[in-house]
Amino acid sequence: MEKLITIAEAASKIKDGMTVMVGGFLSTGGPNRIIDALLESSVKDLTIICNDTAFPDKGLGKLIVNHQVKKVITSHIGTNPCTIDQMNAGELDIEFSPQGTLAERVRAGGAGLGGILTPTGIGTVVAEGKQVMQVDGKEYLLEKPLRADVALLGASISDRDGNLVYRGTMQNFNPLMAMAADMVIAETSELVETGDLKPEDVRTPSIFVDYIAI
Repeated sequence: MEKLITIAEAASKIKDGMTVMVGGFLSTGGPNRIIDALLESSVKDLTIICNDTAFPDKGLGKLIVNHQVKKVITSHIGTNPCTIDQMNAGELDIEFSPQGTLAERVRAGGAGLGGILTPTGIGTVVAEGKQVMQVDGKEYLLEKPLRADVALLGASISDRDGNLVYRGTMQNFNPLMAMAADMVIAETSELVETGDLKPEDVRTPSIFVDYIAI
C-alpha cells in the first residue's frame, strides 16, 4: 500500500470529535506542519492526548488558541496561558495525568493491557474518582489505558514503508503513541528509500504506520 500523502491530506483525515494523540515535547518531535494545516480546517471538538499543550504560537498550542479542542489529557499546561484561561473559563476540559503515568497509560493502551498500578497520586486530587488497590500491603491507583482514533507523530526520518527514526529528544512520546491508535500518521522531516535505514536505528517499525506525510 502506498503510504505517502501530503500534509493537507493528513489533516483531512482528522474529523470532528475525534480523539487524537499528538507526539512531541513542547512541540519538539511534534507533527507541527499537520497542526498548521488543521488550523486552516473547520475541524473541532477534538480530544487531544499529549505531554503538554506547547505554546500559544507553536505546536498543538495553536489548536487550543483556535478553540478547536474540547478536552486535553496531559501532564503539563503551564507554557500555554491560553490553555489555562480556557480551563478557568470552563471552555476546555483538562484531565491531568503525571508525566510518567501518562506515558504508561499510553503504553498500556498499545499493549492491550487493562491498566497500570501506580503509587503516584495517592492522597492527592489525582486520586479523586479512581480505584485504589492494595498489593502486598501498599496502595496503588488503577490508571486506565489510553487509546486514540488517530496518532499524529513527528519523525526525523522515514523510509517509504514507514519505518521511523527519531533523533535525540524527537523520540519522546512518539514510539508509544504509534502503538496506541487506530490510525497512525507520521510527519517526517526526511524521506529515504526502503532499505536505507539501519534496522537498529528504527524506533517505530512500519507495521504501526498507516501514512507518511511529507
